Amino acid sequence: MSEGLQPVRVWDLPTRVFHWVLATCVIGSVVSAKIGGNAMEWHFRFGYAILTLLAFRLLWGLVGGHWSRFSRFLYAPTTLLRYVRGRSRDGEHHDVGHSPLGALSVLALLASLAVQVGTGLFADDEIANTGPLIRFVSGDTSLMLTGWHKNYGQWLIIGLVVLHIAAVVFYLVKQQRDLVRPMIVGDKTLPAGVPASADGWSARGLAALLLALCGAGAAWLVSLGG
Repeated sequence: MSEGLQPVRVWDLPTRVFHWVLATCVIGSVVSAKIGGNAMEWHFRFGYAILTLLAFRLLWGLVGGHWSRFSRFLYAPTTLLRYVRGRSRDGEHHDVGHSPLGALSVLALLASLAVQVGTGLFADDEIANTGPLIRFVSGDTSLMLTGWHKNYGQWLIIGLVVLHIAAVVFYLVKQQRDLVRPMIVGDKTLPAGVPASADGWSARGLAALLLALCGAGAAWLVSLGG
């Protein structure tokens, strides 16, 4: 290990679990939708799981580990411009958590997933499957939301996922920066003094409690459809 460098916990365990479980659910959701038929039961289950995970990530972005908080990757336009120009300032640590460009990708993906799940709650495939909250909207509104869910929304998410993977490959090949391993083990080798994310059992216990509450909230929301 180079002098002055040390392993620093960047991604806490709840964030890492969220990342990989969300990726699995998104893949499962897309595949089950393409299969159709009885697989649509799993499409709904994956959708409810994604709803739970997104709600959890919203809360964890407020109280989670240092680098998982929204305050660490909601950048001003001027900061983004300086980063693109290669003029990041000392102490900004844009190479530790989400970089300004990476933050845009993450936020866009989370927002598009939220819209996709939201439209799915009111969708109707006009065959055998309807969203649990369809009774709360008119037929025309459901048709409009279904159109987004089955077409534009689906391809937007697929496009953002492909872009995300391409960015990971670019950083690995062009800049020799492995973004995958830290999201598995949690640590990066960084200069001394870089803040670490809290990742003790108290933080993990809080995350488990928040996840359970989000799951209960998602179940309650779905149950409103009767």
